[in-house]
Amino acid sequence: MKDRADRLGLRESPANSLLADTFQHWPSDGPLWVPYALIVILGFVMRVLIAEDEQRLAEAIARGLRREGMAVDLAPDGSDALVKARVVRYDVLVLDRDLPGMHGDDVCRMVRGERPETGILMLTAAGALEDLVEGLSLGADDYLPKPFRFAELVARIHALARRSTPSRPPVLEHGDIELDPARRQVSRREQHVELTRKEFGVLEVLMGADGATVSAEELLERVWDEHTDPFTNVVRMTIMTLRRKLGDPPVLETVIGVGYRMS
Repeated sequence: MKDRADRLGLRESPANSLLADTFQHWPSDGPLWVPYALIVILGFVMRVLIAEDEQRLAEAIARGLRREGMAVDLAPDGSDALVKARVVRYDVLVLDRDLPGMHGDDVCRMVRGERPETGILMLTAAGALEDLVEGLSLGADDYLPKPFRFAELVARIHALARRSTPSRPPVLEHGDIELDPARRQVSRREQHVELTRKEFGVLEVLMGADGATVSAEELLERVWDEHTDPFTNVVRMTIMTLRRKLGDPPVLETVIGVGYRMS
């Protein structure tokens, strides 16, 4: 495992060292540090699909991205990746080019045709200029050769998501509530409000909707991942805790039979 981590270039920063350690020791917890300039959240909860057949690599990357507040799904082969990309509206697809089942080139071509709004970042062990040009000609938006630094992967994912997302102010405001996506902070009447990652994600989506109603299904899709039971009441429970933490007067409105919105 250590040799694989070294080949991926994961030894040159505290963040990369910890990510590399997941290959060697697979720790159950511990902070993943990434330089502040590279972890600016873009004002929305990002949904990412990682299509990679090397299981430990895919899971290590997913763990790091989840710690940055992203909802991440995994696909071990090309066929699974295509099915998931057709069902879920992903912001970014991180696509290994040499996938089993269905080749990454075919997945890229089909996702680009059916999901033009999804940013595609292609990963490959081949780093020649000809490979880069070929990957981009298939419809990929960006191309990252292995070995790569984790911090660079994070930065490229954010850049791709930025292209397909309408620009937003750096701080979201609704009445006396302020949400700073970059610092992951929420305040009301200039008093800090402590939120969990999911509570923050739900509030971020609702504030970003600018008064429009957001369904529970869309909140599940944007904030949680594929392992969440679609029949769960987790959204309703999260809304309840958000209301309690945000205090009075209430700002989260339930639109019966439709969803939730900022009032």
